[in-house]
Amino acid sequence: MTSSSDRSPAVDVRSSKTYEIRTYGCQMNVHDSERLSGLLEDAGYVRAPQGADEADVVVFNTCAVRENADNKLYGNLGHLAPKKAARPGMQIAVGGCLAQKDRDTIVKRAPWVDVVFGTHNIGKLPVLLERARVQEEAQVEIAESLEAFPSTLPTRRESAYAAWVSISVGCNNTCTFCIVPALRGKEKDRRPGDILAEIEALVAEGVCEITLLGQNVNAYGSDIGDREAFSKLLRACGKIDGLERVRFTSPHPRDFTDDVIAAMAETPNVMPQLHMPLQSGSDPVLKAMRRSYRQERFLGIIEKVRAAIPHAAISTDIIVGFPGETEEDFEQTLHVVREARFAQAFTFQYSKRPGTPAAEMDGQIPKKVVQERYERLVALQEEISWEENKKQVGRTLELMVAEGEGRKDGTTHRLSGRAPDSRLVHFAKPDQEVRPGDVVTVEITYAAPHHLLAEGPVLDVRRTRAGDAWEKRNAAEKAKPVGVMLGLPKIGAPEPLPAVASGCGCD
Repeated sequence: MTSSSDRSPAVDVRSSKTYEIRTYGCQMNVHDSERLSGLLEDAGYVRAPQGADEADVVVFNTCAVRENADNKLYGNLGHLAPKKAARPGMQIAVGGCLAQKDRDTIVKRAPWVDVVFGTHNIGKLPVLLERARVQEEAQVEIAESLEAFPSTLPTRRESAYAAWVSISVGCNNTCTFCIVPALRGKEKDRRPGDILAEIEALVAEGVCEITLLGQNVNAYGSDIGDREAFSKLLRACGKIDGLERVRFTSPHPRDFTDDVIAAMAETPNVMPQLHMPLQSGSDPVLKAMRRSYRQERFLGIIEKVRAAIPHAAISTDIIVGFPGETEEDFEQTLHVVREARFAQAFTFQYSKRPGTPAAEMDGQIPKKVVQERYERLVALQEEISWEENKKQVGRTLELMVAEGEGRKDGTTHRLSGRAPDSRLVHFAKPDQEVRPGDVVTVEITYAAPHHLLAEGPVLDVRRTRAGDAWEKRNAAEKAKPVGVMLGLPKIGAPEPLPAVASGCGCD
């Protein structure tokens, strides 16, 4: 195995080879996949048509946190083996956290894989593919430390109007259930000027919403020696003309300080939404998880946020059935859920992750007990989510029109958008044209546990530069040859509320 200090020059294939990227895991992986797309297109590849199942290069951007991640990967690799055998020149690459962890295992178990690369050297993918083609042997290159900050690499963003902006990589926490720090390394912060320059460049392209991204986003500053760096960054975002919405994910309760709450409340374009991972409401379990806060501290943060930002929507992550969790411990989690009244909770049944201290702990909980507790938690949170959403009925909200978030929009003749607090709202399609990135004003008429409806007429439509950017990009995509438009699993605009455990579940 070798490593290099810089991103290698792009290899220009100039043969219209197609690629597909299959992304698993957290927002970090989604962001990395946008960079991988940019690198490949910079090297002359084009995206394969969605569903065509005939890409010349298939890249798996893997996750080591999700349950059975390795089985899923090897199952998918096995499915591709006969296709590759029948198509000379097809290449398969595996990157991401599982590649970083199982660097020597992947090619042994799947010798038809051409390239294995890690989380620290994604910039090397094009040259590794070319090297594998020329040398006709697998290239395994895992860097042990970051070679180039991801945001310095080319990118192919999935949204014209919303973008991720990575402010740090890595994590300094040592949660006993999480292997991510071992795979992505210690926290490394970007310089504030570089972050703001990227945001300004994105806004100049038409982006009007950005999500600041970090494994432990509000610990930003620990690497550069400024404890208030994150709140200063939020306030600086508020001064960028044309930037309408700022979000961030995912913070850690340990590092969530009063200056951050003040910055959220006092910066108009920082949205009234917060994802704050709880993991457990039990102090003994939090101690066993090596989480550096306790129930009282967590609820104190929620109380302060609600006092400063009354309409804030707060979501969380919760693990059920951590080793040693008693019924009393679980009841403490239910207590916090009742007290905090989360708008949404991403709930997970604990399962062993090889390489983590928790996997070797005594007191592993039987699956039947974990399932029963999980069902009780989900039922309680569903009830609370619905009650909290019902409070939105009658409110007039500005929505940023979203692309592809309403699965039934085609049959219901509705459109969908995100409220400032990130709640998903389906609304009646107005007579005038509305584009993703435009802003509409609606009145909420109905609430369900996971979405809102605005069934009356749209009160106002505001065309935006973001909508213009979407229109321009959409026209350009349609003008490209077939095979360029799609290929990645649908990502769409970065969702402030994660679909998986935030920050790979280590927050």
